[in-house]
Amino acid sequence: MANDPIEQFHIEPIAPLEIAGLDASFTNASLAMVGGAVLAAVFFNWAMKPAALVPNRAQVAAEGAYGFIHGMLNDATGAEGVKKFLPFVFTLFLFIFMSNMLGMFPGVFGVHHIFAPTSQIVITAALALLVFFTVIIVGFAKNGLKFFKIFAPSGVPWYILWFVIIIEVISFFSRPLSHAVRLWANILAGHILLKVFASFVPMLFGIGFLGILGSVLPLAMTVALYGLEFLVAFLQAYVFAILTCIYLNDALHPGH
Repeated sequence: MANDPIEQFHIEPIAPLEIAGLDASFTNASLAMVGGAVLAAVFFNWAMKPAALVPNRAQVAAEGAYGFIHGMLNDATGAEGVKKFLPFVFTLFLFIFMSNMLGMFPGVFGVHHIFAPTSQIVITAALALLVFFTVIIVGFAKNGLKFFKIFAPSGVPWYILWFVIIIEVISFFSRPLSHAVRLWANILAGHILLKVFASFVPMLFGIGFLGILGSVLPLAMTVALYGLEFLVAFLQAYVFAILTCIYLNDALHPGH
């Protein structure tokens, strides 16, 4: 199991609990999710508490993150979207980013098998469905039956409208799948690849002198992949957030 690249994603109960015959244990995945949310909240509370006119580095980072999401949401949805959904999108971005980052530090919180919660499809599916149903609820609440205009974009010639509607319906209902799988697959594949290359190093060391020389290449690849995974942690949080902004714009302005 030591060299099994999937072993790092095993869910282990920390506080076993059963409710009505269902397993409701607090697990290492639960700890990672709670830890990510708490770390984000603690950082922003600490960084913004001084609220200095001349900000320190932490305050600059916090204000930069806020401004980044604010600008992204404003570009996608306009002032109306910023007013209604900035807390929602900002929370999603921070939760996913912190969850991704926690997976880069094995043994954090004193638990060996701490991994990125976003490497579990059930977590990313829950986030994607949250966005999907938010779009539907907001779309009907704001536009009523006019929300169905999302399936019939303006300016489409009548003779191909039926074909466009079919494509738009399929596209709309496949959003949660693509939204969830994109995040899950990138985080899962990256961590598996990292574990595979890292496992070559001790294996080659055991061969002898030639093995030690040969281990330089997988070691260098491991270091490079580790750096790349930090970039992926941010990029996947960004992609999830920007897609959320685009979908929310459809709820506010269907048919455009």
